[in-house]
Formats: sequence, structure tokens, C-alpha cells
Amino acid sequence: VQLQASGGGLVQAGDSLRLSCAVSGRRFSRDLMGWFRQAPGKEREFVAAISRTGGSTYYSDSVKGRFTISRDNAKNTVYLQMNSLKLEDTAVYYCAADPNAVLSAGLSYSSEQGHYDYWGQGTLVTVSS
Repeated sequence: VQLQASGGGLVQAGDSLRLSCAVSGRRFSRDLMGWFRQAPGKEREFVAAISRTGGSTYYSDSVKGRFTISRDNAKNTVYLQMNSLKLEDTAVYYCAADPNAVLSAGLSYSSEQGHYDYWGQGTLVTVSS
């Protein structure tokens, strides 16, 4: 099982960036997919999640209205479109897969890192002023 995150980079505040996470070695269409991030000196935190059909999405309050999670089950890929980036969005972003979630797992469940069995290696996003 491999989750390959990509798309990170150095951008200025207010810019946009799209992260991708390509999944191989498992039935992607069955997984709840999530994005988490870890800023320097801080614990990893939930960013967004999407149900296996894409019909339900969940966001942390800090990114709601600016970030959009989506998935393409035909391409085994989940995306995170990040707009209006802020300095505090600087972090390593990780994608993760939960094969056990029900279809509409809800925000409380989807934001718990312990539910995710598979993790990508992370991609660094740096937002400068």
C-alpha cells in the first residue's frame, strides 16, 4: 500500500496550491480519505476528509471556506485545493486512508487520526509573507 502526496511548495500568502495524493495497492474507492498537517513544533492536526463516494466532506474550522477536498476514484487520487493561503498554513501535509469508515462517518470520526490505517510521506507547504 502506498500513498504518494505531492504538490507542496513555497508560495506567498494569498496564493493557491493544490495537493494530490495518489494511492496504490488497495481499493481506494472503499476508503475514507483525509488530509492532516503538522506545523513546526506542533502536533499533527486534522485538515479535511472526504467519504469514499465523495458525497460527504469535512473540514477543520481553520480551513473551512478556503480549502476544498475532492477525489477521483477512477484515478485513485485525492486532492486538496488550498486557496487564500495564510502563514499559519505552513506545515507538512499528509494524506491518509481509513478503510473501515462507514459511508457518512461524520466530522468527529473523520478527524480522528487513529482511525486512519495508511499514511503518505507528507509534502511540505511553506507560505511566506
